[in-house]
Amino acid sequence: MARTGRPREFDRDRAIDAAMALFWSQGYEPTSLTQLKSCMGNISPASFYAAFGSKEALFREVVERYLATYGQVMAPLWDESLPPRDAIERTLRGSARMQSTRTHPCGCLVVSGASNCSPENEPVQALLADERQRTRAGFRACVKRAIASGELRNCAATQVLPDIFTTFFHGMTCEARDGATSENLDTAITSLLTLWDASAVVSETGKHPKSP
Repeated sequence: MARTGRPREFDRDRAIDAAMALFWSQGYEPTSLTQLKSCMGNISPASFYAAFGSKEALFREVVERYLATYGQVMAPLWDESLPPRDAIERTLRGSARMQSTRTHPCGCLVVSGASNCSPENEPVQALLADERQRTRAGFRACVKRAIASGELRNCAATQVLPDIFTTFFHGMTCEARDGATSENLDTAITSLLTLWDASAVVSETGKHPKSP
C-alpha cells in the first residue's frame, strides 16, 4: 500500500495575513466564516475555532497584525525626536503611499474595516473607533508640542489643526479606494501643510521654519 504524505501543517501567520486581506477588502460584517475558512487554506470549522475561537477574536488578531505592519506608517506621530511638522508630514505621506498601493486592498483597515455594524457587533466597531481616536491624539500631540516649543502660535487656527489633519487622514481611505494615486494625495498633502505654515512663528530672518 502506498504511503500517504503528511498533512500540510497549518500556518497560523499565513492564515492571519489572508484573513487580513479579506477583512480589509470587504469589511467585518460582509466577510463570512465560509470565505474566511476558504482563504485560510480551506480549514475545517473545528480547526478554525480551535485556532481562533471566533470570527471576532480573529478580527482582533488581524487588527493587531495590521497595526504592527501596515499601520506603522502612523509611528512618526509618536516619535518625539522628529520636529512636529515633520512627524505629521511623514505620517500623511507614508500613509498616502500605503493606502494607494495596489499590491493589497486600498485604504486603511482601521478606517473602513468595521463601519455601520449591527448592534451585536458594536464591540468590533468600538475597537476600530478607539484606534481612530489614538490617531486623533497623535495629531493633537504634535500640534501641542509645536505650540510648546514656539514653532506654532497658540491661536484659534492652530487649535483646529488636529481636526483638519485627522479628517484629511480618514478621507484618504475613500479617495484611495476611488482610485486616487499617491501622487494625487501627495499634492493634496503639500497644500494641506500650508495651513501649518500659515500659523508658524516667523523666525528673526523673516522666514517660516520650512522656508528655503
